[in-house]
Amino acid sequence: MNTSLAPFLWFLAILALIPVVLWLLKRTPLGGAALGGHLRTVAQLVIAPSQRIVIVEVGQGEDRRWLVLGITGQQIRTLHEMPPQPDVGVALQAAQPSFANLLKRSLGGRNADGTGV
Repeated sequence: MNTSLAPFLWFLAILALIPVVLWLLKRTPLGGAALGGHLRTVAQLVIAPSQRIVIVEVGQGEDRRWLVLGITGQQIRTLHEMPPQPDVGVALQAAQPSFANLLKRSLGGRNADGTGV
């Protein structure tokens, strides 16, 4: 093998290995696959571009808890801890109008092509 070609081939081999290593890491406990659904975002409220309040469910079975977290660009602070409530996250998302519904309402009930509903 030509010695001037060897570094180029090593470079290509390393580039080819990067996606493989990332794929493997994603499916191992080191990459966070060990959580297995023990962490779930229930609801979130955006206060400002870099500030939000998030309700996160942690644990499984009888050990489940809801954490109300205040999140900024610099820190995450636990605001409250409570037992799981009936699934209000789905109800909150259903109560908020979607962008499509807001657009339809602002267009006066017309579709994007100008025809009626």
